[in-house]
Amino acid sequence: MGALRMALEIRFLGPWQVLAADEPVQLAGHRRIGVLARLALNAGQVVHAERILADIWGDSSAATAAKQLHIVVSKLRHALGPHSTEEIIQTAPGGYRLALEPDRVDALLFLRLARRARAAQAQGGSAAADALFRAALRLWRGEALAGLTAPWARIEATRLEEEHLTVLEDHADLRLAAGDHHAVAADLAGHVRAHPLRERPAAQLMLALYRAGRPSEALAVYQDTRRVMVAELGLEPGAGLRRLHQAVLVKDPVLDLASPARQVTVSEPYILAELPADTHAFTARAAEVDRLCAALGPAGGPTHGPPITVIDGPGGIGKSALAVHVAHAVAARFTDGVSYVNLHGSTPGLDPLTPAQALRHLLHSLGLDGAAVPADPGEAAARYRSLTATRSLLVILDNARDVHQIRPLIPSGAGCRVLVTSRDPLATLDNARRLHLGALDAADAAALLSRLAGPDRVRAEPEAAERIVQLCGGFPLALRIVGARLAARPDRTLADLAGRLADATRRLDLLEYADLAIRASIAVSHHHLREEPAGRDAAHLLPLLGLLDLPTHTPAATAALTGWPLHRAEAALERLQDARLLEPGPGRYRFHDLVGLYARERAHQDLPEEERTTAVRRALHHYLTTLWLASPMLGRDALPRCPVELPGTSFEDSAEAERWIQSERDNLLAAAQQALSGPDPATAVGLVIGLHWPFCYQGWHTQLAEVYAHAIEVADRIAAWEDKAQLRSFLGWVYRDQGRHDIAIAHLKTALTDWDRAGLPRRKAGALNNLGVIHTLMGRLDDAHAYLESAFQLIDEAERPVGSVVVRNNRVHVYYRQGRFDEAIAEARRLVELWPKVGPRSDVGTPHGSLGDAYRHAGRLTEAVDSYTTAVRLLHESGYRLKEAISRWWLGTTLHDLGRHGEARKQWEGSISLLRDAHLLTPQEATEILARPVPETPQLIRNML
Repeated sequence: MGALRMALEIRFLGPWQVLAADEPVQLAGHRRIGVLARLALNAGQVVHAERILADIWGDSSAATAAKQLHIVVSKLRHALGPHSTEEIIQTAPGGYRLALEPDRVDALLFLRLARRARAAQAQGGSAAADALFRAALRLWRGEALAGLTAPWARIEATRLEEEHLTVLEDHADLRLAAGDHHAVAADLAGHVRAHPLRERPAAQLMLALYRAGRPSEALAVYQDTRRVMVAELGLEPGAGLRRLHQAVLVKDPVLDLASPARQVTVSEPYILAELPADTHAFTARAAEVDRLCAALGPAGGPTHGPPITVIDGPGGIGKSALAVHVAHAVAARFTDGVSYVNLHGSTPGLDPLTPAQALRHLLHSLGLDGAAVPADPGEAAARYRSLTATRSLLVILDNARDVHQIRPLIPSGAGCRVLVTSRDPLATLDNARRLHLGALDAADAAALLSRLAGPDRVRAEPEAAERIVQLCGGFPLALRIVGARLAARPDRTLADLAGRLADATRRLDLLEYADLAIRASIAVSHHHLREEPAGRDAAHLLPLLGLLDLPTHTPAATAALTGWPLHRAEAALERLQDARLLEPGPGRYRFHDLVGLYARERAHQDLPEEERTTAVRRALHHYLTTLWLASPMLGRDALPRCPVELPGTSFEDSAEAERWIQSERDNLLAAAQQALSGPDPATAVGLVIGLHWPFCYQGWHTQLAEVYAHAIEVADRIAAWEDKAQLRSFLGWVYRDQGRHDIAIAHLKTALTDWDRAGLPRRKAGALNNLGVIHTLMGRLDDAHAYLESAFQLIDEAERPVGSVVVRNNRVHVYYRQGRFDEAIAEARRLVELWPKVGPRSDVGTPHGSLGDAYRHAGRLTEAVDSYTTAVRLLHESGYRLKEAISRWWLGTTLHDLGRHGEARKQWEGSISLLRDAHLLTPQEATEILARPVPETPQLIRNML
């Protein structure tokens, strides 16, 4: 077979093409194309005429078909002849032969490249196999033998398509073995969707997703595959896929990639490979891994984004493990390799490397040694920039102290990337992306514990494992320590370790094993602050914050705690956040539990008792005085006062006071509980009494039962009879609104006795009013009326007009329940006029709601709707969420009774939303209530007038 004049190529792995020197050769007629295709599939070999006739002409008569075949071959020779030095289709005994090298036919080249790739892979040449697989797959441009519909063409197309899929999957196996699971996951997703019945690529995609830290997506692939197989074939997945599914479920370490294969030849240039080994137990962080891989981008040319990426976060959060894991995943992108240096910025017991020391390491890695390394740091940095100017290099600067340490270590080459880990956010570092790393969520932390301690032990004690995860707070370092302890003591149960970790005074001791210690990790950051002139306030503040059992810390409360001006307190909090010893929130900061334990330890070891006591008293008085200032803003009487040391936060209006209460809810509860266990009972009792009206205003008072009970004990201990009577009345109120009527009555009757003992019999009106409300709810209407009349007689309307209208309003509810509708409506109307003159702003909608109740029970539904609508508007404007929820509910009920079902549903949903937002209903409870066409009235609303 002679040589060709031009490079003739035939392509049918996609739209049909015949090319000569990359220019298309025009062919017309489906039989001409069919004959050429049939010959091309056997290029260089004889194809019998009978075979061609059967495939292309089918049922045509043999004599006519043979003549037609001769004509077609002649036409093809004429069309292709100009591109060959000899006859392109040669006549041979019994048939014809296409005189073309097989590699000039893309389908044959594809098959040959695939064979070579598999042979290279079998011999351990993974790099060569990868290149051959990629070259083979690049030949495909679409459907094989596109446009040819004859049966033989469809058979050949199916064969080629099957081989195409097999090669793609063979290549995926190779890439998975090399650690390219992130890219494989992306590439295989579409393949699996297009071929849902192929189990092999489904298994490969599951493995790739699992290794990429995306186990939930891997499980979803299995479920999708199983669903399609059952629906279309009536079969379950095969045993192999089922075993893989089970392995993913238990996070079996057998699925982990031991070490990606590398192929190095003598002729290749020296490539840096300084990375520490990847962490075998690396778990989760899939989103962070993807983000970092994308940020590092393609190597070898100018970046499309900042060349520096900073991972910051507190000590023990897994920054280094993440950086190393990602570096292993992308190392192949960098032709000059990966350079790694641990800067020891926060290593217990070691001083941070100086820039000069780090430069010596980096220059040594790049081939310089001894006298070749400049002694002057500036010259060394210049030499480093020169050596990296044309490199494709990934530089890992692990455990950096600050910006000054790493600025000289940034390479200058456009093909270089830098990945930095630091506790400091390095906010002043130019041209950098940033990723803040937080704690693992519960599921990922549990998966890590399972890998470290062994899945069998975790499965055997799931509740203990969950408790350990919770106590470790999602810190990978803490989980590593726990895992090491469990591995060292296979006889020890998880429940035993969980029980010991639950003791806060011992937890940091237990989170120390061999060379790993949470306490030491935190202490490094604290020590660094002490060394910095700008960090000394923050260093002093850390143990002070440990004195407070608060969920969060605000600048105002911190200023009170320290006795500093607000700006100084804010600056210290910001510095603690920068050191990753505090976590940020909107206008506030919080400790991670383990950092909080460290801060408490330091407080008791570093601060004199007098300083501790004084600081806590200042902080508690901040909350006490601020409550005093908030209550009048909500239209309530000022609270009883005790001597305090400083003013609280002032408010411009009730809306600002309400926002403060909402934002400080958890802190107020925690402050009250801490005060009750402290040495200052007067402050504790005052703080608890101060919670009542603000919490009632939001509907949270039913959560105060235990706090009130404890405060009553404290008040009794110091013979504070007035406070005890008030607290007892509040406790009865709480039980009333919880629907616990008998215990509520008992506490309220005791409160009556306490008021007499305090010498304040007229103050019994509040307890009598609540007894009247309870008896109304219980249907004991005569008793209810008697209690309310007794309360009214004790109230001086001139001195306490609010009390008088509250009692009269409750009397409205007795009247309509007794069937005295005209009296109820008349009294409610008088209160609508009177209330704005004497009542608090937050309650101004209350009489309108009572008037609506009276109208509704009287059957005057249209008037009821008007009154409820006004009540809802006024209560919403004042922010009285609980009362608004009640009025919205009854408005919805009335609208439903009028047949206005759509409007009714809207009001019911609004009521439930308010109760859910106030945490008075769980989301599940809210959903269940609204699931019914006519929802049942929530128990919370039935417990209140």
